[in-house]
Amino acid sequence: MRLDLLLELIGYLGSLLVIVSMLMTSVVKLRVINTIGSVIFCAYALAIHSYPTAAMQVCLIIINIVNLHKLNNTKKEYAAVELNFNDGFLSHFLFSNSSDIKKFFPDFSAPSQNDRIFLITCEEIPAGVFIADNDGKDNLNVKLDYTTPAYRDCSAGKFMFTHLKHLGIKKVIAETKIPAHEKYLHKVGFSQDGDSGVFVKNL
Repeated sequence: MRLDLLLELIGYLGSLLVIVSMLMTSVVKLRVINTIGSVIFCAYALAIHSYPTAAMQVCLIIINIVNLHKLNNTKKEYAAVELNFNDGFLSHFLFSNSSDIKKFFPDFSAPSQNDRIFLITCEEIPAGVFIADNDGKDNLNVKLDYTTPAYRDCSAGKFMFTHLKHLGIKKVIAETKIPAHEKYLHKVGFSQDGDSGVFVKNL
């Protein structure tokens, strides 16, 4: 392959990654992919001796690294508010996020009267909803453990399970066959019960 064609492809790749980063709903993913794209495009700019373009990419890389550092070192302050199954804001939240919820909880329809329902907030901003039914006094079966994309770094889930422990819950049981949800469950400390798709977390 000719060198000039290879350099052009590298330039296109860097540009493509920068564009793709703008489609990310997660701020962290946006910054990471944008940084990778900027590094590649910076190398391309240096190779073709376009030094102003390279300097601009270096500035973007520095800005992304600084912001990633801030994001990773900012402690999120969560709170959990227990709601009734017919709460108006709960209905609004579930409806507004229904298409995203279906990706991870395709069998979820609506909360019922006997469910334990918690709205998770981060600095008064709604971050997610946790809905489970009681399986005995100290156990919960998860029906919905959903967070919006901006808070999908497992921190809200870890907070919620600590909160449940303080409420006296001993065990949380979740069931899924969605790979992304399985990955999340492993990250927050669930153990899989064989190959059944059932996950258990002792609090």
